[in-house]
Amino acid sequence: MTPTWIKQTPTGIVLSIYCQPGAKLTKVVGLFDTCLKISLQAPAVENQANEMLLAWLSKQLKIPQKQIQFISGQNSRKKRIEIWGSITPEQITQALMPK
Repeated sequence: MTPTWIKQTPTGIVLSIYCQPGAKLTKVVGLFDTCLKISLQAPAVENQANEMLLAWLSKQLKIPQKQIQFISGQNSRKKRIEIWGSITPEQITQALMPK
């Protein structure tokens, strides 16, 4: 079963993410509401947290950063991000969920 924070769409996969900038480490913390909660090392200043989030997702999912884009929430803690390419919701869940 696909988690509530992942939605398959005709164009790709949409992730609902809740970000907590200014943390000691960048990592998945767990779930918050219907979102995947991620703490980010970068501060929420001058787009630093957003840039770190995209770079971190790219590294964790082993996909090019150009395959990840914001749909909404650039100025909010709640973000919607679309991923496209040959990655499945199951691969995303395995890569991001804490073991």
